[in-house]
Amino acid sequence: MIDESAVAEPILKALLANDEMTREKAMQIPALAGAINEIAETVANVPIKLYKRGKKRVEEVKGDWRVHLLNEDTGDTLDANMMKQALVKDYLLDGEGNIYVDWEENGIQSLRYVQSNHVSYAPNADVIFKEYVVLVQGKRYFPEQFVRVLRNTRDGMRGVGIVEENSKILSVSYNSLKYEEGLVKTGGNKKGFVKSAKNLTQEAMDKLKAAWRKLYSNNTENVIILNNGLEFQEASNTSVEMQLNENKQTNAKEIRTILGVPDDIGTEQGDKAFIKYCVNVFLGAFMVALNKSMLLEAEKEDYFFAADTYELTKGDADKRFGAYKEAIETGWMQVDEVREKENMEPLGLEFIKLGLQDVLYDPKTKVVYTPNTNQSNKLGGEKEGQELKLEQMETEKKSSLTDMSTLQTETADQSQTEKEDISLKE
Repeated sequence: MIDESAVAEPILKALLANDEMTREKAMQIPALAGAINEIAETVANVPIKLYKRGKKRVEEVKGDWRVHLLNEDTGDTLDANMMKQALVKDYLLDGEGNIYVDWEENGIQSLRYVQSNHVSYAPNADVIFKEYVVLVQGKRYFPEQFVRVLRNTRDGMRGVGIVEENSKILSVSYNSLKYEEGLVKTGGNKKGFVKSAKNLTQEAMDKLKAAWRKLYSNNTENVIILNNGLEFQEASNTSVEMQLNENKQTNAKEIRTILGVPDDIGTEQGDKAFIKYCVNVFLGAFMVALNKSMLLEAEKEDYFFAADTYELTKGDADKRFGAYKEAIETGWMQVDEVREKENMEPLGLEFIKLGLQDVLYDPKTKVVYTPNTNQSNKLGGEKEGQELKLEQMETEKKSSLTDMSTLQTETADQSQTEKEDISLKE
């Protein structure tokens, strides 16, 4: 007779085996792969621009080769979009993303993405004045030669990705997926073992095993006949009994929570949360890394890289145009600035509306133009203010005289008309 405890123990160990979670296994989980791809693709489509701090305002630096490398052609086998997607995935899964900056004198020739599994480190022994070198295929590099984006780092050298940080929930989800695969392969039949009241010969055991394999193959219809003394004992539950579908939904929600992806993505509120907690978090760290490794020391005080997230926050047309209307009416945006954001040709209107919608101000010449009186006056000191007041009074006087002349003419015409009517009656 078979010892049930001897059979149950290896089965239990097999079910509870602690397999090491890897990046490849993690990306087979649909909820994780979908969320990470969504973040990576969104980040990759955000353009990066270079700006310079001036005395009064910040200006965009156009035509810089570094901007071209970050948005178009990196000079590597990966273009800019592919490079940024790979960087985001390394950052989230492995905790670090690396791009080698190919400096030549004072210029950057190319940006070379390096897979995180090819990068290692050699730190010093000082826990206060920490230093390290980067090792890639046995070659030593300084950290400043790389754009490095680290997640949850404690030493500025290594990051912690979700594969390591959240291995348990990922393992549960992955093993649930494997269990489903086993159910499909076996046609949903339960696992178990056969008990026998007497010892079986080797030939009988071999025939029983062969029949059992055919039953679980799920490609033919098979029937197993258990002779007298044989009994099948179940060793697992069905997917319904294990609430597998409910657990899958819960695990998927928890995985998206780890990444900060909201459940209501696709709605206005959900999209805002996605941009704030998923996209902007990475972009903030990425911009700091770019400013550290892609600017000359002489540039770091005045120049900086920044992501242009305008396209992400456009929203629908009605809300966008409503915001533009309010911005123009309140005077903090000009018509041409709005047209530029909408990729339209500017009209050359360099005016700002002040107060009521009948006064225009040119900030370059400091001239105020009043359309209803067709007058232009330059803003300035007290003298100019008095002249402006006198001109207004003169305009009002002329307007009053014009009104009186018009009234007298109308009165004369009316009297002449009355006289002609009386003559006709007579």
